[in-house]
Amino acid sequence: MNIILFTTVQGRPGSLNLSRPGFYLPVLALVAMVCSLLFYTGYRLGGNATDSVVQAAVTTPDWRSDLEKQQQAIEQTRRTSQAHLDALALRVAQIQAQVMRLDGLGQRLVDLADLDEGEFNFGQPPAQGGPVEASNLDVSYSAPAFMQELETLSAQLKDRERQMIVLEDLLQDRNMHSHSRPTGRPIKEGWISSNFGKRTDPFTGRPARHEGMDFAGKMGADIISVAAGVVTWSGQRSGYGNLVEINHGNGFATRYGHCQKNLVKVGQTVKRGQLIAKMGSSGRSTGPHVHFEVLRNGNPVDPTRYLTAAR
Repeated sequence: MNIILFTTVQGRPGSLNLSRPGFYLPVLALVAMVCSLLFYTGYRLGGNATDSVVQAAVTTPDWRSDLEKQQQAIEQTRRTSQAHLDALALRVAQIQAQVMRLDGLGQRLVDLADLDEGEFNFGQPPAQGGPVEASNLDVSYSAPAFMQELETLSAQLKDRERQMIVLEDLLQDRNMHSHSRPTGRPIKEGWISSNFGKRTDPFTGRPARHEGMDFAGKMGADIISVAAGVVTWSGQRSGYGNLVEINHGNGFATRYGHCQKNLVKVGQTVKRGQLIAKMGSSGRSTGPHVHFEVLRNGNPVDPTRYLTAAR
C-alpha cells in the first residue's frame, strides 16, 4: 500500500510505502514511548494522591482526639485502682489496730481473772484445724466481696471488743468486791488478847459484851487495813481513843481503836494491807493493843470468820 504525499519541499510529490517492514519499527517505538510516558505520569499522579490521603488520615483531628480520650480513660482507671488500694490498706490497718487493742484487753483479763497464760495466750493465734473441704478449694474473692468480708470482720471485732469490755468491768467489780470484803488480821505482829462476845470487863470486873477483838503487841507496831475502802473517821472517839473507821462498801465497815497515831485522813482511799495507824493505848485501854471491829450493815459481827477467810 502506497500513500502519495504532496509537498512543496523540493517542488515534487513524495510517497509512503506502508507495505515495507521498515516503516512499522519507528511507529511502534513512538507508540511505546507515548504509552510509557502516559503510564509514568499516571503513576506519579496516583502516588501523590495516596500520600495525600495517608497524610490526611494521620493529621486528622478526630484520630488525635480519640487517642487522648483513651489515654485519659487509662489514667482515670489507674487513679481509681490506686484509691481502692489505699482504702483497702487503711481498712486493714484499722482492723490490725483493733486486734492489738483486743490482745491488750485480753491480757488484762487474763491477769485479772488469774487464768493460766498457757491456756489463754493472746500473743498467739487461736488453735484451729480440720480437714480441707473440697467445695471451698475453688472459691475466690472478687474485690467487692473481699471488701464486704473486711467490713464483716471489723463489725465482729467491734462486737467482741464491747463484750470483752463488759467482761473486764464485771471482773474488776468482782475483784473489787473480793478486795472490799474484810479478810485477815489488822496487825503484822501480835496476838489475840480478847475475843468477840461476852467477857469480864477489865476495869469493872463485871460481865460485859465485847463487840470486837483485841490484838496486843508492841507500842508503835503497824496497824493495817483488812480490806480496800474509804476512810470515814480518823480521830478521837469516846472509849476508842484514836479511832480509824473505814467503809468497804457492800455493807461492810471496820474500826481500829486505841491507836497511838492515825496515818490516814477522812475521805482517803486505802487498799488492803495498807498501813493506816500505829498501835497504842489511847482511850479506855490497859496497854498497847488495837481494838478491831467488823460491822455488817451497821451491826458488829464476830471478826473470827473473816480472820479464817484469809487462810
